[in-house]
Amino acid sequence: MNLFKDEIIDAHIAIENWLGKGEGDHDALMAHFCEGFTMVTPTGACLDYPALSAFFLAQRGSRPGLSILVDNVDVLEAWPNGAVLRYREVQHQPSAPTTLRWSTVVLRQQGDSVLWRHLHETVER
Repeated sequence: MNLFKDEIIDAHIAIENWLGKGEGDHDALMAHFCEGFTMVTPTGACLDYPALSAFFLAQRGSRPGLSILVDNVDVLEAWPNGAVLRYREVQHQPSAPTTLRWSTVVLRQQGDSVLWRHLHETVER
């Protein structure tokens, strides 16, 4: 894999642990995202970095048993310090239907870190 694909997997492991098990450090979780981060949720809501941070704080451990599988990761475009990727995310929780999301993400390399700059998620129906 490459460092951008690895970051997508690593971030989703941290999110799964945070939401599903209530485990992890909030600052470490938010370190995946740049301060200018923006997101379009599956419902069409727009979030920025402070809103994402507040969401994670409010939702810690709120989805017991959550598992997230990321597959079909494709690099759509890359340049020396960034890339646009598309991936599929399968979320399963014992008390809820499985959801499939297709996402497009803009990632930026900053030093040794890869940061999420923008994410657009769509739920497959």
